[in-house]
Amino acid sequence: MEKAVVTVMGNDQVGIVAGITKELAANNCNIIDISQTLRHGIFAMILVIEIPDTLDLLLLRDRLVTAGAELGVKVLLQHADLFQYMHRI
Repeated sequence: MEKAVVTVMGNDQVGIVAGITKELAANNCNIIDISQTLRHGIFAMILVIEIPDTLDLLLLRDRLVTAGAELGVKVLLQHADLFQYMHRI
């Protein structure tokens, strides 16, 4: 299994966590870590997930972006290696 990082941001509303995690479950992805915060009405969530070897990362990205658009939030999916490289100190 590959690891990836999902970032979700947008105006707070009911159902964001449920909608994104439902899509992850439908694609047989395992959530390793999840954190979320709410500041001044802006919702932000970061999930570290495991993706099955049989699932294409770009296909999952498209599905999550679509689910996010239906919820009115932006979703970004990055391979964990890329995420760590971009955020190293």
